Amino acid sequence: MQKFKVTFMPDNKSVLAEKDRTILSAAISAGVYVNSVCGGDGVCGRCKVILKKGQVSTQPNGIITAEERKHNIYLSCLTNIHSDLEVEIPESSRLSFDSLTPSQVGERLGSLYSKAEDIQPVNAKFKEGLFKHSPFATKLYLELPTPTLDDNAGDLERIYRALRQLGDFPVIQTGLFNIRQLGELLRDSEWKVTVTLGKRNDTVEIVLVEPGDTTDKNFGFCFDVGTTTISGQLVDLNSKKILGTKATYNQQATFGNDVITRIVYAGQSDGLERLHEAVCNTMNQIIRELILEHNIDLNDVNCVVCSGNTTMIHLLLSVDPAHIRKDPYVPTANFLPVLRAAEAGISINPRGLLSCVPGVSSYVGGDTTAGVLSSGIYQKDELCILIDIGTNGEIVLGNKDFLVACAASAGPAFEGSGVTSGMRASNGAIQKISIDKTGFEVKYSSIGDKKPKGICGSGYIDLLSSMLEAGIIDKGGKIKAAGRRIRQTDTGKEFVVCFKEETDISSDIVINEADIENLKRSKAAIYSATAILVKHLGLCFTQISRIFIAGGFGTYLDIEKAVKIGLLPDLGLAKFSFIGNSALAGASQILLSNQAMTMANNIASRITYFELSVDPGYMDEYSQALFFPHTDLTKFPTVKF
Repeated sequence: MQKFKVTFMPDNKSVLAEKDRTILSAAISAGVYVNSVCGGDGVCGRCKVILKKGQVSTQPNGIITAEERKHNIYLSCLTNIHSDLEVEIPESSRLSFDSLTPSQVGERLGSLYSKAEDIQPVNAKFKEGLFKHSPFATKLYLELPTPTLDDNAGDLERIYRALRQLGDFPVIQTGLFNIRQLGELLRDSEWKVTVTLGKRNDTVEIVLVEPGDTTDKNFGFCFDVGTTTISGQLVDLNSKKILGTKATYNQQATFGNDVITRIVYAGQSDGLERLHEAVCNTMNQIIRELILEHNIDLNDVNCVVCSGNTTMIHLLLSVDPAHIRKDPYVPTANFLPVLRAAEAGISINPRGLLSCVPGVSSYVGGDTTAGVLSSGIYQKDELCILIDIGTNGEIVLGNKDFLVACAASAGPAFEGSGVTSGMRASNGAIQKISIDKTGFEVKYSSIGDKKPKGICGSGYIDLLSSMLEAGIIDKGGKIKAAGRRIRQTDTGKEFVVCFKEETDISSDIVINEADIENLKRSKAAIYSATAILVKHLGLCFTQISRIFIAGGFGTYLDIEKAVKIGLLPDLGLAKFSFIGNSALAGASQILLSNQAMTMANNIASRITYFELSVDPGYMDEYSQALFFPHTDLTKFPTVKF
């Protein structure tokens, strides 16, 4: 079959692609990941590219406007290759990385650490749940006695003996790789070596033996592997310092924007392997960029801890997730053993270890366990709720006596995906918005004080609330006002938040009625799941003492406005705390403390899963929540428009 060279800019990456293959497919082969949340079905409109050179054919669609066609803009998923091409991937279509400064890390994730020997939950104001510093991978320097006729213990037994003199290590093991090199290594190093120890459940494993003292070089990574976004941190395991944080879209977004779509895709030929490669590529790129920025040898990265929903962990490990979506909805594993990171395709020290935070069920995974751990609700006396707002929203209700969880398919709208001008909480994302009621003039602030590129989750919450207050939309989400910012399009009305001359992109930043519908469904899913869980346990909202809100919203979340749109219950602001990415914070605690790892296993065993679909009142509650804030306004007594 005839093949053509396709070059993608600004990456300057090229690939040979067969005639009639789509540009999107060629981009994936070239390692250029284009935002395509519909999985290439041609309906999301996020994979727009600019054709610089070459000949193509494209399927008709209602997404590309006549003006865009004049400028050679195409949907990459519907455009077929007919010659050598040069294609530009605009910023709005890219899956890009962002570095966070230390101050941004603190603002988004909360203060993770306190005094030298203790690790706190995600928010420094919580005093419960301190864990002793005992990292997943530990380095110990040993000066071994030289063998003699009187002390003729074997080389390996000599190391075991020295370790047991330093700590309580009842079960120690190592691999054949280490044993084979041990004799020569010990003698060449004059019996002075550094031993890297990893914890494999109740066993301590000698991961690596190195000559000399290398104890000052011991690093690990923790990850929150989300459906839409992957966040990673490089941590100095000795000092407990976060050296760097990066977040990016999960490159699996090319194959669909929710777990069900990806499970279906995994059942296709090579589908599971493609999804596995996409998530590994995302994580490995985060790893590569952070170690380069901090001048760290990859061989000194000895362990990784991952939290994620059950489907994401299955795909990370290339485990078939098919039965997650089939009655009775049973995953292959909730509690996974410690593995070699290399087995999963994660590029750290080839002998390094990987631990996945244990999950609860098919739809309540290790990210929820990590969130419960970092929030501290598992040991509180009073009733608390943890709400993690993401593509797969999870809600946990309980205290030290019980924990019950449910999951709501909220979709990725509040993570900036599936909406026209949405983006992650990164530099240039509008995160705070207010609208003048008389002239509909918009005031906004963006992350990093950069020119706006789009709107993140907290910005959409602000925007919906402000549009309701200004009378721009009605309680059903329809745009009913008129003015210079309101335009009629082929698919309905839209409201211009920023005209393109104000932005850092080549188009206006808008919200349209389809976006509002997506956001409305997302907020209804979260609220109704929370309300039904409370009701199922014979409780009412007034009995809840604290509600912790987690999610990748950025540095700003207005709880009052979240209540106004009906995302959160109307309970008074004092009961709410925004705790940022609780899943990443929990994974960090586990990376740095064996006590936290043990507690995570205990928490996952304690959580009872409640299936929303079996509750006869769920659909009624969901339908009532499909308005701003709700059809039953007695549930929102303080909300006035």
